Amino acid sequence: MLKSEQAETVQAAADLLTRHHVTAQEWLRRYREGGLAEMLQSQARSGRPRAIPQWAEAALQKRLEAPEGFDGYQAICDWLETQLGLEVKYKTVYKLVHNRLQAAPKVPRPLSVAQSSEQRETYKKT
Repeated sequence: MLKSEQAETVQAAADLLTRHHVTAQEWLRRYREGGLAEMLQSQARSGRPRAIPQWAEAALQKRLEAPEGFDGYQAICDWLETQLGLEVKYKTVYKLVHNRLQAAPKVPRPLSVAQSSEQRETYKKT
């Protein structure tokens, strides 16, 4: 944008790209140092590691798909601690299961023994 004179300053280019001016300056620095090849290289992400690692998240997803399920989010916290050795806060588990995995820990209510399977199927159809 600066070469083609679509923007006169880095700030103007950042505004056009709807990015912070520091981000645009970082992009420009990387371009000047190594060209397009430098900009296309992916950088390692910094930041705090996840409280629940990827392997544990996969194990939890598999366990959530099982028919027995969990009694609630606290049961998931307890399962993570006893089975996987991870001590995770309730809020973290809730955000992972509800928002990221889009799953529910609840198990369906038990069916009455007096109810026949034919009646259930008829009810589902109507």
